[in-house]
Amino acid sequence: MELGGLHHVTAVTTQAKENVAFYTKILGMRLVKKTVNQDDVSAYHLFYGDELGNPGTEVTFFDWPHLRVAPNHPGSGEVSTTELRVRGDEALEYWTDRLNESGVSHGGIEEGERRRYIAFTDPEGQRLRISDDAGAGVASGTPWDGNGVPVELGVRGLGAVDVTVREAAPTAWVLTEILGFRAVAEYEENGGRVTVYDVGPGGPGSEVRLIERPDAPTAHLGRGGVHHVAFRVPDDEQHGEWREKIRSMGIGVTPRIDRYYFRAIYFREPGGVLFELSTDGPGFATDEDAAHLGERLSLPPFLEDRREEIEGRLAPIG
Repeated sequence: MELGGLHHVTAVTTQAKENVAFYTKILGMRLVKKTVNQDDVSAYHLFYGDELGNPGTEVTFFDWPHLRVAPNHPGSGEVSTTELRVRGDEALEYWTDRLNESGVSHGGIEEGERRRYIAFTDPEGQRLRISDDAGAGVASGTPWDGNGVPVELGVRGLGAVDVTVREAAPTAWVLTEILGFRAVAEYEENGGRVTVYDVGPGGPGSEVRLIERPDAPTAHLGRGGVHHVAFRVPDDEQHGEWREKIRSMGIGVTPRIDRYYFRAIYFREPGGVLFELSTDGPGFATDEDAAHLGERLSLPPFLEDRREEIEGRLAPIG
């Protein structure tokens, strides 16, 4: 068994309409699914991705308006930055100009240890990074061309996630001994020790940057924070095998949950970050035509008979 890389990152917004505007109109991603949090149907669950929302391209959000007074408190036990991948120097220059024109402050093009990038935040403080994948790594998605960004310059998917913990060793054990990640680089950055791990094909699209900060306060999830990160499993059979492996290694793990668009299991690694393993399919075109993804509220079959009730509790977001 081998994981295929990053599947998605799920974060928290408190302003769904503004969130849609930022990720579609500014970042040029496609809203591929407008649905609800299946564990809290009073909240939207919004999925952004490439032209079809392929695994490895998705940034998703739970809309929890009650957290508007509770910003995320960064620290230990969180996904601290989400990296989005583009291709080439021309793309980075394009994104510098686009962020400037959109009034989004950023740090300019920086030379990272492994690739060039632009660091910025969304309007609620979500920490993001656009990096040049140089055509390497996991096969990327095909950027959506419907929101004004040229396909060749658009966001191709997830590049990496930064995970910040006080003590790296327990999390590193989960990554390597349970999930099959490999350590591929190590360096100091901004006072923290960074170890880069990748899995499957390796490179952009598969990387976890584990940042050890012994003096970091405990993170508290709020608006602009990340709820969990998910990794790719190719099919249902391996998904069941992964659950048994995690359980046999002494880690508490949920039953397999049918999210309709994929299957999921969840567990919290020792550093405090919630990990998910998700299947690549069935995908977002299961209940919508590919040409019209995200245009209406989609509900899995077991919630369809509650549509009127659920829609009545959700604020319109267009």
